[in-house]
Amino acid sequence: MKKLNKLIITEMLLNEVPCTVCAIVQDQKVIELRLEPSGKKNTLNNIYVGQIENIAANIQAAFVRLSDSVNGYLPLNQCTNAIYTDGRKSGQPLRPGDQLLVQINREAMKGKLPALTANLNFSGKYLVLTTGNRKIGFSNKLSKEESSLLNKWLEEERSLPEREYGIIARTNAAEASKELEMLKKQYEKVAVHGRNRTCYSLLYEAEPFYLAAVRDVYTRDLDEIVTDIPEIHEKIFAYLSEFQPDKLEILKRYQDKLLPLYKLYSLEGVIDEVCHEKIWLKSGGFLVIQQTEAFVSIDVNSGKYTGKKKAEETYRKINLEAAAEIARQIRLRNLSGIILVDFINMENPDHQDELFHVLQKYLRKDPVKCKAIDITPLHILEMTRQKVRRPLIEDLRELSAK
Repeated sequence: MKKLNKLIITEMLLNEVPCTVCAIVQDQKVIELRLEPSGKKNTLNNIYVGQIENIAANIQAAFVRLSDSVNGYLPLNQCTNAIYTDGRKSGQPLRPGDQLLVQINREAMKGKLPALTANLNFSGKYLVLTTGNRKIGFSNKLSKEESSLLNKWLEEERSLPEREYGIIARTNAAEASKELEMLKKQYEKVAVHGRNRTCYSLLYEAEPFYLAAVRDVYTRDLDEIVTDIPEIHEKIFAYLSEFQPDKLEILKRYQDKLLPLYKLYSLEGVIDEVCHEKIWLKSGGFLVIQQTEAFVSIDVNSGKYTGKKKAEETYRKINLEAAAEIARQIRLRNLSGIILVDFINMENPDHQDELFHVLQKYLRKDPVKCKAIDITPLHILEMTRQKVRRPLIEDLRELSAK
């Protein structure tokens, strides 16, 4: 019997705060969870006319005011093709007082300001239109056949003279159609007409985070989108009708009032799991996941394992099971930055190579850029994951403080 892959969108009380929750369920396990207080507006990917307050040359960054109460942090290497509102050309050094278009590309986390970029991105389901890189490129996850087909389809765009934007075809871009025209209209409205707007103007407001989840999930592998919130069902229906009418059949409205949707998928248990450092494995081993200021530490332990085989084979089995669970926990908790994993030591180099490649296989399924680097002489596996949103535990702590 086929195990369904689902996107669940529901509402639940967390510390007496009503929250909208999005969960990706794969093979009956929740592998990703996003939440937001109901009614709160998402600012990730918003585009503003910002003003440079000062430049810190020692850290190669500028501090930008977005409104009377909000500031952001702009690395100078994120200003490749900056768009100024005073007519200045891009490529010139930034100066205090300059007004330019900036986009929030990483949420504020751990007391740090939101990170900004002057290289604007307009993301769709299939394509990303960008002002930072004016080339036309393709995701390396696309097959040669898909890339070849898209290359022909984008030939007209490639030949446009003085094109001030680039296009990146995403993993699921083989199904792209009218989306490019929609992204170009967004670009015109923001990046072209935005040059004449006043300072601190909000030029582009990101869609609600649950619509971003619908957009970002690879629907070719998705069997159902399920929600029990009528307003959200209507908005997703409208989105799919415009961009993916063939996927309307997978949108389901859940209406069983006796068993809430969050109970049906045990989301309370998943949130409780995220709040604990220790995670048990089926083999009897366990993980200890700790977030430090500088990195994430994950320790693999043999625990209650009672296998009768030789120690080396025992450790191999626990480590391979741990690799799958580590990839899930990293995505579920939205851990990022430097991640160090202390697997159980194995003497056989073939087993070490196998473990490294198995973990890489699981990490490739993560939509956020994630890479295993190497295994050090101390048997510590080093990996990195791109920072986009703050860790889920920070969202939960903020709710508990309210």
